[in-house]
Amino acid sequence: MALCVVIHAAGVTSAVRWLRDRATAVHNFWGGTWLFVRLAGWMIFLHLAEITTWALVYTWKDAMTDIQSALYFSAVTYTTTGYGDLVLPQEWRLVGAIEALTGILMAGLSTGLFFAVVSRLLRIDARPAES
Repeated sequence: MALCVVIHAAGVTSAVRWLRDRATAVHNFWGGTWLFVRLAGWMIFLHLAEITTWALVYTWKDAMTDIQSALYFSAVTYTTTGYGDLVLPQEWRLVGAIEALTGILMAGLSTGLFFAVVSRLLRIDARPAES
């Protein structure tokens, strides 16, 4: 769980640094659209890295039989979809719940970043034009 938070925090920090250089330079529709596409791609990459981290632990500790099943289970759990077609062994079930809580928190952090970017862009657009 802590490793996922570190991955996400480092990724969000790097995104914020990248955005500082670009947020004020977005003046048109396609520039703003491209900024959001790149930010979304980066956030999805971070979430996939975290899902993979959980899956590797499940495989390493034999909580899942193979990496493909572990990745699938981890993705369904992290996103709180919870199909229930694969389940962890009894002694690992609480860990699955912790993964789901971690996924909710990291998704919230990603959502917060998107909100902050939109708010910043709206403030920039609302500024009076300089003559």
